[in-house]
Amino acid sequence: MTQHADRARTRRSRIALCGGIYSNPYALRAFVADARRRGADRLICLGDFGAYGAEPEAVWPLLDEHGIECIAGNYEVAIGSRQADCLCGYTDDTDNAFGQIAYDYTFAHTSEAFAAWMATLPIERRFDVDGVAVHLVHGSPLQLNDFWWESLDDDAHRMRADASGADVVCCTHSGLPWTRRITRSDGGETLAVNVGVLGRPANDGERHVWYALLDLDDGAASAELVPLDYDWRAQAASIRAAGLPESFAEVIETGWWTSCLEILPPAERSRGRFQLYRSVLAQLSGVDPTPGDRPVVPLFGSELFPPRLWIYTNFDCNLACSYCSVASSPQAPRRRLGLGRFTALVDEALDAGVTEVYVTGGEPFLENDLVEMLLYAAERLEVVCLTNGMLYRGRRRAELERLAGHPGLTLQTSLDGSEGAHDAQRGRGTWARAMEGVDIARSLGLPVRVGMTETSGNAGQGDALRTILADHDVAPEQVAVRPLVARGNSAEGVLVAPENTVPELTVAADGWFWHPAGADRATSPDMLIGSPEVGLVEARRRVVERFLTMRQRDGSLPTIYQCAV
Repeated sequence: MTQHADRARTRRSRIALCGGIYSNPYALRAFVADARRRGADRLICLGDFGAYGAEPEAVWPLLDEHGIECIAGNYEVAIGSRQADCLCGYTDDTDNAFGQIAYDYTFAHTSEAFAAWMATLPIERRFDVDGVAVHLVHGSPLQLNDFWWESLDDDAHRMRADASGADVVCCTHSGLPWTRRITRSDGGETLAVNVGVLGRPANDGERHVWYALLDLDDGAASAELVPLDYDWRAQAASIRAAGLPESFAEVIETGWWTSCLEILPPAERSRGRFQLYRSVLAQLSGVDPTPGDRPVVPLFGSELFPPRLWIYTNFDCNLACSYCSVASSPQAPRRRLGLGRFTALVDEALDAGVTEVYVTGGEPFLENDLVEMLLYAAERLEVVCLTNGMLYRGRRRAELERLAGHPGLTLQTSLDGSEGAHDAQRGRGTWARAMEGVDIARSLGLPVRVGMTETSGNAGQGDALRTILADHDVAPEQVAVRPLVARGNSAEGVLVAPENTVPELTVAADGWFWHPAGADRATSPDMLIGSPEVGLVEARRRVVERFLTMRQRDGSLPTIYQCAV
């Protein structure tokens, strides 16, 4: 790269740095005013004057009028040399399609004089302030259009710092602001500052944009990332008036990226509202998504990550099934959540867009506060409680009556085929007791579903079970047959793992898990997502990040193991 050096002789300097103006003169004016108010003595732009906005030519006079020093980004190199595309570095076809629309518009609305001026700009700059070596780049010291993401590993950060060797490196291009102190291979330290962009929000649901203040004082450097309010309504109106894609305006108005999304790494993308293009969701799930105006969709709430929360109230059980995927039994530690934790989870679920809660165990009816839990949840969300149906007697029978009449509540009872097959798995007399439980629930008007785990001992008995249950007021479509899972107590069955299975957010006393068929920390540590202290929103984000990471790694398609009927 060409290097440009100049020497500043002042001992103290405050520099305001912006990037990615994206044809947004409204934010650029606000940047100048805010930076001057905060005492900045130099204003610098790190490139990409044009892109998603509609007024590229309005940017140039502002840069000139306010003496903003500039280096070239990929847009300036592309337009200045009359390239056919923006050189953005996108690899996804849909990202490239949006990028091409933005570039073609900018190219067509940039004057020859402005383009010629762009061609004179350096692609990097170096200077010293009181012994602090500062390096300005657009993407990174490696490449003009390199995406220097905060989530890169330590080696990747160090490689970029080593390539610079400066005390401070400032960049933009990726659109997301961050700072980090990096120890270089030579033992020195580099302060890396991604200054963010002025042209659109940082995919955080906020309308403000970002720039950075760099303070150089007596041989030391520090940086502050500054949120910047501006006339976003005017920018959105300008984009619409120009006939640019609606998604460009929606980003401005909502703070969430709805285009050029696939370039985001899993960690950064998981923090946003949207994670997939509609076309990608259809490819991965085999199901066309619900029609909508936006080209993007969230992962959570789709076929690949249902808006469902599984809650393990406990792990002790009155039965000891040899195929239990979470190793429940009468001897298993209780590991109970408790009523307070349960209600807090329901509140979190409601706020997070969860539409249904599945309550399971162990045997949930061993939990003294279960009915209170179910009542609290059913008043707010659709609730299904998984049970072996054998404990509806005495106090529990009376408690069960309190649930009658709640339309949002369903009991899902486990019945494993014929009486002989069921009892062979669960113990003599358990089938009769479970059927009695079905009858008691139906007599109270409670909806009942049935789940059958298919093993070598009851294979092919699903239809016969449906016929039996029809006489007990359980419709055939309310009976589901699911395969045995090689988890917990079972060494045989379907291999369910994060690498091959659609996630279903699950919480237990031990923490958060990828899927309910493996929510036991002792026997399924690979399913663990986070500790009990982690909140629901963060647990969901971790699942999304892990999903995207695995998909990015090998492109494999997940399958659905349906515990829910």
